[in-house]
Amino acid sequence: MNVTVQGSLLDFDGNGDGDEAVVGPLRPERVPLAAGAWIDVQRGWLTGSAALFARLARSVPWRAERRRMYDRTVAVPRLLCFYGEHAPLPDPALDAGRAALSAHYAAELGEPFATAGLCYYRDGRDSVAFHGDRIGRGATEDTMVAILSLGEARPLLLRPARAGGPALRYSLGHGDLFVMGGSCQRTWEHAVPKSARPTGPRISVQFRPRGVR
Repeated sequence: MNVTVQGSLLDFDGNGDGDEAVVGPLRPERVPLAAGAWIDVQRGWLTGSAALFARLARSVPWRAERRRMYDRTVAVPRLLCFYGEHAPLPDPALDAGRAALSAHYAAELGEPFATAGLCYYRDGRDSVAFHGDRIGRGATEDTMVAILSLGEARPLLLRPARAGGPALRYSLGHGDLFVMGGSCQRTWEHAVPKSARPTGPRISVQFRPRGVR
């Protein structure tokens, strides 16, 4: 799949050409949420993200899925690929990112990030509904999910799972990092909504510990 995205003004590596994807020092800003949840946000954590986006769009074995919804089977509105604990990741930049996250959050998480799930949002028609990553240990334990966003910025919405009320909104793309921790997967939900506006493609890379989906 050959897709080109426009890089941001900050999307340049140390050589100034933006061709090499490089993760920077981790200095995220933490936002406490209700019920023991929190998020960390760091803009432009990975430089050279446009080039990495192009490589992943071209080389990852993307697949379209269909899922049962009530009384019918529907197409999942995004392309997917999952890399398990022992599967080699499709680009060295993702290995570097996962290792840096594992080192930074070792004291809080108590284990490394082990898997990587990739989602390809091709345009504004692709989306994901409100949900928490509650398959496996995330349903009963505090955990972390770290999202690296590549390509065009898309809004990620975050809302309490039961209390309702307005959602928090974060526009993520161009190498931004978004980490959900504490009770976030159990007590909050997140979504990427559809957009009626012309929207460029985005790839989301979700790093998770073992046994969390």
